[in-house]
Amino acid sequence: MSQSKCECHITVTDPSSDACSLLAKQSQHSKQTIKQAMAKGAVWLTRGKYTQRLRRAKKSLKVDDQLHLYYNADVLAQTVDDAQLLLDKGDYSIWYKPYGMLCQGSKWSDHTTINRFVETHLTPQRPAFIIHRLDRAATGLVIIGHSKTTTAALAAQFEHRQLDKQYRVIVAGEFPQQQQTITTDVDGKSACSHAHLVEYDGDNNRSLVQVKIETGRKHQIRIHMASMGYPVIGDRQHGAAVEGDPNLQLTACFLNFTCPVSHEPMQLALPEALQPSLLALKA
Repeated sequence: MSQSKCECHITVTDPSSDACSLLAKQSQHSKQTIKQAMAKGAVWLTRGKYTQRLRRAKKSLKVDDQLHLYYNADVLAQTVDDAQLLLDKGDYSIWYKPYGMLCQGSKWSDHTTINRFVETHLTPQRPAFIIHRLDRAATGLVIIGHSKTTTAALAAQFEHRQLDKQYRVIVAGEFPQQQQTITTDVDGKSACSHAHLVEYDGDNNRSLVQVKIETGRKHQIRIHMASMGYPVIGDRQHGAAVEGDPNLQLTACFLNFTCPVSHEPMQLALPEALQPSLLALKA
C-alpha cells in the first residue's frame, strides 16, 4: 500500500528503464503520482559527484545513476498565492513575495518557492537565482537574478551593505515618537535595527513602524520588536499571536540599490495596496 510519506533510493542497473517506472515500482505509488512529485521537486538524480532535481520522467539514465524520491503527501499538497512581478530588467527581476511562499526549497519539494514560481511563470523563460531571503511568514520585495554574473553583483551589494532594504511592520502598543536603535543580540550574535513610528492607531493600540536593519539575523525584526515590548502582530513565534489572528504583519517595502546592468541608482517602493495598513487590519 502506498504511504503518505516515504523515501526511496535506487541505484540504476538497467539504463533502459525510466525513472518514473523504477520509482513507482519501489514506492508502490502510481506513475502519475511519481510524475506529479517530479514536477514539484521531490525526485532527485545523483550522477557522479552531482545531485540535482529530476523533473523529466523520460530522461535517459546511466548505470550507477542513483534515484531518490522524497515523498510527503502533505508537503506536495501545499499551495500558496502567486508572486507578483513588479519589474523585469532582463538579467534580474523584482517580485512581491506573498505570505507562505518560501525562498528556499527542501528535499521534499520546491513547488512553493519563489524561484520555482519565477522559473515557470516569467516570459521569456529564464533561470531564477535567489539573492536574498524573506521568512516564509513575511511578505514583500524580493530580487531574483537571471544570470550568474548579475546575481553575484547583487549578492555582493547585500554582503557589503551597499543595498538599502527597509521594512514596515504593525506592532502591538504605542511605539515611541523618536527613532529607536535596537542592539539586542540575536541567537548570540550582534544585531542592529533602526525603527521609527509612521502612524499610530489609538482605537486598537497598534503602531505602523518602519525598520532598517544593519545586520540580517534570522527573525531579527521580530525579535527586536518583541524585546522592546512591541511584538509584531501575527507573530506566533516571538509574539503573543494565537489562532485566528491575522498573518504576520511584516513586509519588505523599500529597496535602494545600484543596477548591476546600467549602474544607475534604483529606488523601489512596494505598491501601497501590498504594504501593511492599520486601516486594512481593522476590516
